[in-house]
Amino acid sequence: MRIDLQNHPTLGRLAQILLLLAFWQAGEIIVRLAHLPIPGAIAGMLLVLALFASGKVKLASMKRGAEWFLAEMLLFFVPAVLALLDHGEFIGIVGLKVLAVIFAGTVIVMGVTAIAIDIGYRLMMRQGAPRHAQH
Repeated sequence: MRIDLQNHPTLGRLAQILLLLAFWQAGEIIVRLAHLPIPGAIAGMLLVLALFASGKVKLASMKRGAEWFLAEMLLFFVPAVLALLDHGEFIGIVGLKVLAVIFAGTVIVMGVTAIAIDIGYRLMMRQGAPRHAQH
């Protein structure tokens, strides 16, 4: 019996989540071995971007897993918010400074993400992909 992981509702998403985690770990390994001054997650994303650009990995092979991560993103922030309860110094001027850095970082990440999406969209258009993807 053969199971189609890409179209299976639960196993497909799980396989895609595991694939995304594998790229994250690959990025961590690359950063450690090459002594790069960037986070391993960024190296993993660059690896995925390179594989998308080369056509070796298709968007459909990770789309549902990535959608799950985006839908459950708030869960990843809960530990950071709970840490505030242990550190009262973040309520006040130090907290405002941290909030400003978080806001600036968020704006930068959103800008870089928009540029990456634009580049990816242009690459897809060059390869003759359909204009509107079906969900």
